[in-house]
Amino acid sequence: MNKLVAVIQLIGSALISIAALAMLVNLIFIATRPETISVINAMIGGGVLVVCLPVIATVLFKKGVAGLKQEKLAESPDTAA
Repeated sequence: MNKLVAVIQLIGSALISIAALAMLVNLIFIATRPETISVINAMIGGGVLVVCLPVIATVLFKKGVAGLKQEKLAESPDTAA
């Protein structure tokens, strides 16, 4: 069960990373539009997401890798004995 959760965390990390990259490309396209209040609001909201999404992806990635390593560490003493 822990291995399944770790794999789901790694997949979620990859999906969030792709979403952050897509948001960054979207911000570049938004920046080419004429300045209005809605464009500024979209840039501010997108900027917050571009900062927060990689942080969330990093946390999920580290937890996923740690979950997979725990599985391997738990299996190692059994095979050595």
